Amino acid sequence: MKAAVLVFPGSNCDRDLAMAFRNAGAEVTMVWHKDSALPEGVDVVGIPGGFSFGDYLRCGAIAARSPITRAVIEHTARGGYALGVCNGFQVLTETGVLPGALMRNAGLKFVCRSVPLTVETADSAFTDGYSKGQRIAIPVAHHDGNYVADADLVERLRAEDRIAFTYAEPINGATADIAGILSENRRVLGLMPHPERAAEPAHGNTDGAALFRSLLGALVPA
Repeated sequence: MKAAVLVFPGSNCDRDLAMAFRNAGAEVTMVWHKDSALPEGVDVVGIPGGFSFGDYLRCGAIAARSPITRAVIEHTARGGYALGVCNGFQVLTETGVLPGALMRNAGLKFVCRSVPLTVETADSAFTDGYSKGQRIAIPVAHHDGNYVADADLVERLRAEDRIAFTYAEPINGATADIAGILSENRRVLGLMPHPERAAEPAHGNTDGAALFRSLLGALVPA
């Protein structure tokens, strides 16, 4: 599996994400935001957490208009895989690759701790390594992680089994406690929690490692 991890001014989880991909067996290339094309043969693009462009305007809004992001949009339109974590999820909603929006936390405070998640679907390349209904613990670190969607969108996400993870307890006011969603073709995942921060024993928790192993298993045979 070949992975590309984007780097924006203000990214601070890019190396963590790259290491998680590498530990799963992927060949990883770091890609600067001013590049206009992804490396040849890339299978999955990782859009990391952090504070791209200082979170000016709206979180992810400026990064969504970077030259490399246009290449990511084209990559996903062709059926390519992408994983957006935290700020990366915000970028994916700003581009329209994923629906909904990420707003200020309901408590108006930055939340930084390990939180319990429920795996809502195992039917995707990202979640195949889990069981539906499984409870896992993954760290969060965000101030604008409140996923907002109207009733029609939530119903559609549920009907299409596109809610990947939910918070098992109230965290940030997210609609239906949604923590992560899939694209219509199930090849793009956006989630606020950081699986790359729970991917090796040194982290004290490896619940996030299954996501990367699952993705590798899905892509290597192809």
